[in-house]
Amino acid sequence: MKRPWNRTDLPVYSISSKNKNEFNLNICTYVSGASMSPKRMTVAIYKGTKTLELAQKEKSIVLQLLSSKQINLVKTLGFKTGYEYDKISLLEKKGAIGEWMNFKILKDALAFIHLHQIEEMDAGDHVLFLCDVVGFYNNLDAKELTLNQLRTKKIIRG
Repeated sequence: MKRPWNRTDLPVYSISSKNKNEFNLNICTYVSGASMSPKRMTVAIYKGTKTLELAQKEKSIVLQLLSSKQINLVKTLGFKTGYEYDKISLLEKKGAIGEWMNFKILKDALAFIHLHQIEEMDAGDHVLFLCDVVGFYNNLDAKELTLNQLRTKKIIRG
């Protein structure tokens, strides 16, 4: 039997982080609602990543809810470091990048959520951010990408 935290199926997001004219994208699954009023969310970002470095400088990020059709982006966004690979340029060449709220975004993501960090804490191998929802945009109506889809395709271990 799976461990309790692996029994539920959760959505897969991409984080868009930036600082001035430097951008990065990464995969994120440690995301949760934290408050209805004001609308707040928690996001955990893996330590040692360019995404974390940029997010800590800018204090804002954009979460992008991925479509099940974007499963092929997970290895590029999550298994390659932004310190060695320019993920934005790679995806721009494929016509997959757009802009929203001055962030680089994936054109085919289902939704975008602009978050502003109000608190940060060490959470082990991740840094946990409590964020206010600044704005959102529902982009496409389609099936979201989930952890179970990544497990089934053996992209992540279950």
